[in-house]
Amino acid sequence: MAEAVMDKKVPKARRSKVASALRELRKAPLTAWFGMIVVTIYILLAVFAPLLAPFKEAEVLADAFLPWEAPYYLGTDQLGRDMLTRMIFAARNSMGIAFAATLLAFFSGGLLGILSALLKGWFDQIISRIVDAVMAIPSLIFALMVLSIFKQPTATNIILVIGIVDATRVFRLTRAVAMNVVALDFVEAAKLRGEKISWVVFREIVPNIMPPLVTEFGLRYCFVFLTISALSFLGLGLQPPTADWGLMVRENATLITYGDITPLLPAGAIALLTVAINFIVDWFLNKTSGLRDGQ
Repeated sequence: MAEAVMDKKVPKARRSKVASALRELRKAPLTAWFGMIVVTIYILLAVFAPLLAPFKEAEVLADAFLPWEAPYYLGTDQLGRDMLTRMIFAARNSMGIAFAATLLAFFSGGLLGILSALLKGWFDQIISRIVDAVMAIPSLIFALMVLSIFKQPTATNIILVIGIVDATRVFRLTRAVAMNVVALDFVEAAKLRGEKISWVVFREIVPNIMPPLVTEFGLRYCFVFLTISALSFLGLGLQPPTADWGLMVRENATLITYGDITPLLPAGAIALLTVAINFIVDWFLNKTSGLRDGQ
């Protein structure tokens, strides 16, 4: 009988959480809704790029720099490839690599930050000094130095380099917020009970530092995304014929001298995604911090 009652309560609790989340979404400001709609569109473009793009990613179709008219609705680039197709595939490439690099940064930097706050002592000192040394070099310059070693940077190399560089920033934030949680009584009680480090990290510390980490993930994704675009523009990011918004700005930059705004399209796509994510992050931070508009 008791088991049947518990089975009924679990789905009800889940439904109440879903209903609460939907209520919060309805109360979200217009800026947050704008950001969510834009990000959703970008994700759909990235996931279904092969179905939505009118041509193949690197297919040469016509003369170079054709005007905006059917069947090339955004014209063609310097090699005669369809710009609309390249824009759609660039969403998959640019966003996917940035997301993978951000995940790597958070997994490595976040875990080391929590362990440093929990273990302290020599472990904290060694990791902190290594992080200080890496952070002393500007992230873009560090990435340029490392990627210039490779004859031709690949997506894997870019993810590893950017992920390691940004892991230092994630480490600093995670260590700072975890330090406050580690000092609380329930963490000390878990240690005294003889719980394993993994249990203390993932059951006691991580749930209590999620809001600032989620916020930082959104902001860090923007920084990683912009860094990858900058590297592509400088020639050390994604390599041709792979479509990338930063690379597309570089390839079609000469059109600006003729009054053609085509190079501004990939630049605008980068800016729009960055603004949209920041709108969502601002709303989430406002909700989790307990602040309210007009106060």
